[in-house]
Amino acid sequence: MCYKGNYSEFIKKKEQVQEAVINKYKNDLKEIDRIQGIIDQQKRWGREHNFVTAESKQKQLDKIKEQLVTPDSELETLNFSFTPNRVSGNDVLMCSNLSKAFGEKRLFENVSLHIRKGERIFLIGHNGCGKTTLFKILTGEYSSDSGEVRLGTNVDVGYFDQMQSNLSLDKTILDEVWDAFPTMTQTQVRTALGRFLFKGDEVFKLIGKSSGGERARVSLLKLMLAGGNFLLLDEPTNHLDTSSREQLEKTLLDYDGTMLIISHDRYFINKLATGIIALTSQGAELYNGNFDYYLEKKKQVSTAQSLSPVKEEKPALNDYKAQKLMQSLERKRKTQLKKAEEEIERLDSEIENVQALLQSDETASDYERLMELTGQLEDLQQQQQKAYEQWEELMADE
Repeated sequence: MCYKGNYSEFIKKKEQVQEAVINKYKNDLKEIDRIQGIIDQQKRWGREHNFVTAESKQKQLDKIKEQLVTPDSELETLNFSFTPNRVSGNDVLMCSNLSKAFGEKRLFENVSLHIRKGERIFLIGHNGCGKTTLFKILTGEYSSDSGEVRLGTNVDVGYFDQMQSNLSLDKTILDEVWDAFPTMTQTQVRTALGRFLFKGDEVFKLIGKSSGGERARVSLLKLMLAGGNFLLLDEPTNHLDTSSREQLEKTLLDYDGTMLIISHDRYFINKLATGIIALTSQGAELYNGNFDYYLEKKKQVSTAQSLSPVKEEKPALNDYKAQKLMQSLERKRKTQLKKAEEEIERLDSEIENVQALLQSDETASDYERLMELTGQLEDLQQQQQKAYEQWEELMADE
């Protein structure tokens, strides 16, 4: 089903639709019970015309069952929680003056971070600014060109890689998890896999033939079993369907540990964030709030800069030509603002379509197609980020 509008509107509309679906589902179940009762009664009476009636009612019953739509609340969903094996100290991550370049391309410099126990910090910035590279520095996979990374007392890091490059493509789903946690019994591993919707023979499916969503669920399961108290999550919602994303949100809200998350999902950020770190080539700036708070602060800065005496003063309003010019500029701004909003909505729709393709069975068995779609997704997210930045600039000029 297609919903017009942004993700927040989608959630509201989805709730309304689901309420109607639930009501119809309940009524259909009652009707099924009623018709089944008539069929049973007619068969018990056993006369010829009773069997004719029973046959007619059976066709009616089959039609209702065929068209029966089960609401999301009745479907199986992920069932998991992240529970740290131990409690960390209050200071979880301390970084000072980190920098990184690849050849002549400098990603960032002067990056200093201080993340404390219980915080849910989101790392944002345009694609290519080095967010994933910074994560790999924090995990020790890459070394920084300068600066220092220190983890606090009793900090256990859990890392979710959006590309799931830590999964072995030639292993089955069962072996991938069991090899990582060999002290578990097969029954324990299969029970855990069941909580992540891997049932029956599905556990013997090769990772290389699994969809992006299935691989994401395997990675989340391994993350859960590891029991880390500091989670580094790189685009954790990218390959998940809507119900799985919602369950992940609830799980992370209940998590007692600390999180640093990369995400382009504004709704996801607003739901979880206690702070935003904006990464640029010059450094990292902390905003103590969610994404809406970050936008408001950016707008305030832009407004303050526009009112600065250093800037060239606007023409007096009593000057007719100046008034006409300002009116023309305002009309142009509003037109550009509308186009930016339409572009954001268009990209929302395209991102949703690519995410659906990433979850499909056809994509699962085609690694090149998976990489191609992941690249498309990153490109669309980058375009959307630019559209948001343009929208923010235009809003700041109000």
